[in-house]
Amino acid sequence: MTSQVTLTVNGTHHRAEVDPRITLVDFLRDELGLTGTHTGCEQGVCGACTVLIDGTSVLACLMLAVQANGTDVSTVEGLADGETMHPLQDAFWEMQGLQCGFCTPGMLMRAKEILDENPSPTAEEVREAIAGNLCRCTGYQFIIESILAAADRVPARA
Repeated sequence: MTSQVTLTVNGTHHRAEVDPRITLVDFLRDELGLTGTHTGCEQGVCGACTVLIDGTSVLACLMLAVQANGTDVSTVEGLADGETMHPLQDAFWEMQGLQCGFCTPGMLMRAKEILDENPSPTAEEVREAIAGNLCRCTGYQFIIESILAAADRVPARA
């Protein structure tokens, strides 16, 4: 038995028949080929699978694809504008906010939500907001500095 899902991912409309038990992260990776969203702990602890659903961050490993039916999903692949990286991606690159890169897609998506909600966060606000996204490499300082640097570059939402 399958279920039909219809959703928009990074501006592209998709309709698919899926096993009702498939997670959103597996749907994005396996069915749509969007492998930027990483599968980490598969228990909702690490944040590597963070995507935005209608502008709000969710853990795609804990959400079924059928639960995303009718929504607008944003993944790390949708941040760049063609060949032009998003200001967050530029800042992470310039400020060394990534090392191995495994947590980076989830961090970027959470950071986008943070800046969409508060275009001028403090370091403490960023630190608290990314607490659900784990990184084993950076010690977080460069990630926080990257998000703060991007805050000066990201246009405020209307």
